[in-house]
Amino acid sequence: MGAKNHIIVALDVSTAAEAKALVQELASHVGMFKIGLELITAIGAPAAVALVKLAGGKVMFDAKFNDIPNTMAGAAKAVAELDVDTFTVHASAGPKSIAAAVASAGKSRVIGVTVLTSLSRDLCIEIFGDNPVDKVNVFAQQLADAGAYGIVCSPQEVASLVNSSLTRIIPGVRPLWAAAGDQARVMTPEDAIVAGADYLVIGRPITKPPPSIGSRVVAAQRIAEEMERGFSRVSARLE
Repeated sequence: MGAKNHIIVALDVSTAAEAKALVQELASHVGMFKIGLELITAIGAPAAVALVKLAGGKVMFDAKFNDIPNTMAGAAKAVAELDVDTFTVHASAGPKSIAAAVASAGKSRVIGVTVLTSLSRDLCIEIFGDNPVDKVNVFAQQLADAGAYGIVCSPQEVASLVNSSLTRIIPGVRPLWAAAGDQARVMTPEDAIVAGADYLVIGRPITKPPPSIGSRVVAAQRIAEEMERGFSRVSARLE
């Protein structure tokens, strides 16, 4: 697969028209679309999934389920019936809840969200009682033990993951030509791939690129080129 297939575009918009325009413009230039809380709440989960599927796109359903095992199982079954490719749960829900989601996921794959990329090191310690690297590794082991497919963490933690069985989906990626925005722990696309990322979740640098870059398609292509350099560096390191 080319690097473009490892790009997951975040559809962080609030209308079906905006989402449809993004999907139609970018479907042939990226690998998947992330449907988040904003779009799910605005137009409903079935409609959000359908507009991506109708354009031939793959769906990462990012509702970050976080509840007791019985509720997690019910939510997983419901979202799996929408035929999403992957969906997210919060790793902080605990091993039993994660396992319940995995057991009810059908053909969909479960991805565990760990420490949000908007959290600084100090806030992570305040909330979770540990630094991001160590806490992410604890979450990673729990996710792997529960049968999850992948993990979401910042690019700054991915290189330190002890468990290598999980597919690594990395947000908080910003090319040098894009603003960091509300992300606290970021890395460039090339460096994120070298650090160990399998897929990159990218929103505003593609959906709202700076005028100096031009169109969304050009932004996606620029990022894919940066990722290709990262994959080349990884291949050279392994030879």
